[in-house]
Amino acid sequence: MTGPISEEDRERTMGRLKVGSVLLVGVSSGLITSQGDASLRVVVAAVVAGLALGVVLVRYLFPSFEGLSPASDRDYRR
Repeated sequence: MTGPISEEDRERTMGRLKVGSVLLVGVSSGLITSQGDASLRVVVAAVVAGLALGVVLVRYLFPSFEGLSPASDRDYRR
């Protein structure tokens, strides 16, 4: 039988999800730009802009870890 997920595991998983989301947006913007025969400077600028946009999106989509964590067992039983 499994027990509840620890706070440490929740934080680690949420951190990985956030980093993965930022990288996905940044790398995909660079790949899309490189398909248009852009210069290396433009592709790098697109990746940097995509990473910045990814950070903004993650901050908007995942505002805080505390807001996403479930209530305590006591709150569930009320």
